[in-house]
Amino acid sequence: MTESKGKYYITTPIYYPSSNLHIGHTYCTVMADAMARFKRLAGYDVRFLTGTDEHGQKIQDIAKEKGVTPQEYVDEIVAGIKDLWKTMEISYDDFIRTTEPRHVKRVQQIFMQLYEKGDIYKGEYEGMYCTPCESFWTESQLVDGKCPDCGRPVQKAKEEAYFFRLSKYQDRLLEMFETNPEFLQPDSRRNEMIAFVKQGLEDLCISRSTFDWGIPVPIDDKHVIYVWLDALTNYITALGYPDDPELYDKYWPVDVHLVGKEIVRFHTIIWPAMLMSMELPLPKQVLGHGWLLLEGGKMSKSKGNVVDPVTLIDRYGIDALKYFLLREYTFGQDGVFTNEVMLKRMNYDLANDLGNLVSRTVSMIEKYNDGIVPALTDATDPLDEDLKAIAIGAASKVEANMDKFAFNMALEDIWTVVRRANKYIDETMPWVLAKDEKDKPRLDNVLHNLAEAIRIVSVLIEPFMHTTSGKIRKQLGLWFAEPVWADAFTFEMMNGEQVKKGDPIFPRLDIEKELEELEALQHAGKEENIPLELKPEIEFDDFDKIDFRVGTILSAEKHPKADKLLVFQVKMGTETRQIISGVAKHFTPEECVGRKVVVVANLKPRKLRGLESNGMIMFADDVKDGKETLAFVSPEAEDGNPVS
Repeated sequence: MTESKGKYYITTPIYYPSSNLHIGHTYCTVMADAMARFKRLAGYDVRFLTGTDEHGQKIQDIAKEKGVTPQEYVDEIVAGIKDLWKTMEISYDDFIRTTEPRHVKRVQQIFMQLYEKGDIYKGEYEGMYCTPCESFWTESQLVDGKCPDCGRPVQKAKEEAYFFRLSKYQDRLLEMFETNPEFLQPDSRRNEMIAFVKQGLEDLCISRSTFDWGIPVPIDDKHVIYVWLDALTNYITALGYPDDPELYDKYWPVDVHLVGKEIVRFHTIIWPAMLMSMELPLPKQVLGHGWLLLEGGKMSKSKGNVVDPVTLIDRYGIDALKYFLLREYTFGQDGVFTNEVMLKRMNYDLANDLGNLVSRTVSMIEKYNDGIVPALTDATDPLDEDLKAIAIGAASKVEANMDKFAFNMALEDIWTVVRRANKYIDETMPWVLAKDEKDKPRLDNVLHNLAEAIRIVSVLIEPFMHTTSGKIRKQLGLWFAEPVWADAFTFEMMNGEQVKKGDPIFPRLDIEKELEELEALQHAGKEENIPLELKPEIEFDDFDKIDFRVGTILSAEKHPKADKLLVFQVKMGTETRQIISGVAKHFTPEECVGRKVVVVANLKPRKLRGLESNGMIMFADDVKDGKETLAFVSPEAEDGNPVS
């Protein structure tokens, strides 16, 4: 048994179960799983945590719409998430749900710890609230009046709340970033967080009293603990902190929090500040990965532009999907997902390179040596040494790249061996050697070396594609032996194994046909009557208060202090108004002048970057192009006339 190299604790974010997960969530979890499997194979005592963040107003609202309790709603969604991870053979050690009694009890204990430290106090919060993100924002933090994280509308909210003294830890957080550059990677994310802290931190709202789907504040049953104190603490409550700390004492501090870039701020500012308050060790590292984008923007459950991983797994297998996700994208950067790129990667790398190598080698050993891996002979050649050096040199390169979370480069290191072995076949031409009995020693050497190279590949790919690794080892006659990482550094291990050719590991795909069928699958059911995601319902009397008028744009120019804003002068009958809109990226001033538009005329004036706006021009989203379009009206319509 390999002696443990120490502990390794890795976490994914806990996912928000507002609906089923998509390929973007799969990407993060596949990365964490590959790292956990790699560390286990390399001899570490690994703890791999994932889970779900189940409280909050958004869940309560969705459950109400569906006519079920919040608990019933999240139970169904979480069951689906667990089924997905089971399908993908995700090797987590623990799955934490924030509705579990173990978590609820420990969050309340942590609240009291912070409260008794003097870092929680009661006050009143007034700010702009984004329900989907469960985040409060100041006016200055909004982008075009909308949530800076998701771009959705916000509502003004004012309520009594408990606050965490985040501002108290501003200097210590800044010192943490500047003295420990490895704490947050990539560097671009770290620089963003340093700039954010330097702007000044406000104390953090950590309770809500306007809904009740959450963990009750232990000293005030009118309040529930607000999302980030509840959610972020999962990383230690799952280890038993504070009342049953055996796992906590063993595995904390975490080696890596793996998170999407949109929640880096919470994990590297709020979470460390809480730990500082509790006088606990900080995470060793937070890694912010990029997004998988579809052509047209970020995948979003609410937009409906998501890719279902189960569809891809059903067609191509788990390992093919995992390989693509880890091989195609550079960690930390956004990547564009397309079916064509995925299918080409599967064909070229998996079917042509790896699958073909295994198939050719096993077939030749069966044909030329009765299916027995031959022993090494003295009939060597410099080509053998080159193949051997590349094969046994790959493991250390893979280790170095895995330590940097450079999954794509680690797989490239492995495929260097695969491609070299394929070239070795072409260079040595075993089919020619087999024609002359005097070349049998040389043929045996070639077959032996190919088997050795594939055996090493079977070890190297185990963390990424463990099912494929098992299939290869079975064909090589190594079905009886589990992969051992140390064996990837040794070449001379095979002699006398009985190979047996199986079905192609990765059948070659007809890309054009697959693209057509995937397109059909992804559009199936799109015509169903799926309810839109709407703002809260209003009464007719509320709508009747809005006064729509016809107006003509007399002039338009860019706002002197904001690149995204256009300043319009709009004539509505006897009155000309200044109206400011955030549409500069969609329109030039020239194309707007002279157009008849619909104006909300009785909107309360407000200042935008120093200039007053008196009304709102109506725009619509162009779903196809992601652009704004003006709600133009007939040129014959009289300025100032009501629109009904």
